[in-house]
Amino acid sequence: MKIEQTMYSKYFKRALDFMISLIAILVLSPLLIIVAILIKIGSEGPIFFRQERPGKNQRIFKVYKFRTMVKDAVKHQKVGVEVTGSDVRITPFGKFLRRFKIDELAQLINILKGDMSIVGPRPTLPEYIEQYEEWELKRFDVRPGLTGLAQINGNIYLDRQEKSVYDVKYVENISFINDIKIILKTVAIVFLGEDKFVNKTDSKIREENSDK
Repeated sequence: MKIEQTMYSKYFKRALDFMISLIAILVLSPLLIIVAILIKIGSEGPIFFRQERPGKNQRIFKVYKFRTMVKDAVKHQKVGVEVTGSDVRITPFGKFLRRFKIDELAQLINILKGDMSIVGPRPTLPEYIEQYEEWELKRFDVRPGLTGLAQINGNIYLDRQEKSVYDVKYVENISFINDIKIILKTVAIVFLGEDKFVNKTDSKIREENSDK
């Protein structure tokens, strides 16, 4: 069932995404160029990592990231296994990029193109779609985001269905205020670290998930 759209989600959200991503690319271009050069100098392989992901209405697009791992590392990646900072395939410079989420800035290109939004459910792998229950598929009613509700509430510490609870909650409550809150908390997480914002004993999300 499609979520009823508000004026903000239907019209203004995309316009803001376009303007903010364009301005961000222009302002951050010196940093992005330096990152690209250091990636090329630091290890063999392309500057960008590109991978197919399902977007809005499950339409497949190619997501961009600055490459943080050795060449062809994805060939040895197991589906459903999160990549952590201790993964030996991550380059030294890649660890820095991941710590401060700089690798994700390449997705400003996806936002500008209309594949993604600044805030929304993070783009998942196509292989996950067949694992989703019907209620989880609501996450595909909107564009995936650079950051999202799940990313400010545990992110890699959450399992797939726990993330889905947050993703669906976001989709059902899209508003300008909620997007601003998520963006501000994301900035805090980038500078202070993800572990500072994780309540690992919180059982509320698990209870919500079991009721679905």
